[in-house]
Amino acid sequence: MTPNLGTLGRSFRLVLGVVLLAAPFVSGMALFESTAASVVSIIAGLVMVATSAIKFCPLYRLIGIRTCKI
Repeated sequence: MTPNLGTLGRSFRLVLGVVLLAAPFVSGMALFESTAASVVSIIAGLVMVATSAIKFCPLYRLIGIRTCKI
């Protein structure tokens, strides 16, 4: 897998992923009273953190976007 995420995109994904992972547990928002919303938030957070860690986004590959300078 060739990296296709730049530094700014990776940083944004990491921050957003951590927020999505923490939101169901610490926010107290009524939205996260349902199990479905919590599960979706956790899965989306995991995907964001994982794509940030491996520097590769499969969706970017399909669309043909590359923000990495390599």
